[in-house]
Amino acid sequence: MAVRPIRLFGDPVLRTKAEPVVDFDRELRQLVTDLVDTMQAAPGAGLAAPQIGVSLRVFTYDVDDVVGHLINPSLELSEEEQFGPEGCLSLPGLEYDCRRALRVVAHGFNMYGDPVTIEGSERLARAIQHETDHLDGILFIDKLDREARKAAMKVIREADWAGEQAPVIKESPHATFGRAI
Repeated sequence: MAVRPIRLFGDPVLRTKAEPVVDFDRELRQLVTDLVDTMQAAPGAGLAAPQIGVSLRVFTYDVDDVVGHLINPSLELSEEEQFGPEGCLSLPGLEYDCRRALRVVAHGFNMYGDPVTIEGSERLARAIQHETDHLDGILFIDKLDREARKAAMKVIREADWAGEQAPVIKESPHATFGRAI
């Protein structure tokens, strides 16, 4: 079990678009395992690789006792919307109502490189959209209306964790090709 530190709001990796996965190898499988372990220890409904400092297009989810992952996702969103509570492990203690598509069809790959399609509605659809946003450098507070976002930013500025330094990162002696694995 490898629980990694979760990056908090203000860390630049959370605002950077993640790179597509090209190597479906043992390191990727370990990353997925670490994401699941970290997500469940938090606990959370989802966790994207950038939230643990890895700028790759990978996320995990744990919704209604179904645990899964998706790599290099692309989404088809329903026109019908839902409006409900959303939080984020990178913004501890914050929860605001956020507008999302009610249903999603997500295409991508599993950790072995096999094509995967996930269809979800309500909570699963919300989690998939939220985690895919992380892969594009978007946080759920970016989706809030003006007043809610202003209130969220006030709470963030006053939070105990606000302004904490990002964890110290050790550089790998191995070639990572800029993927920070």
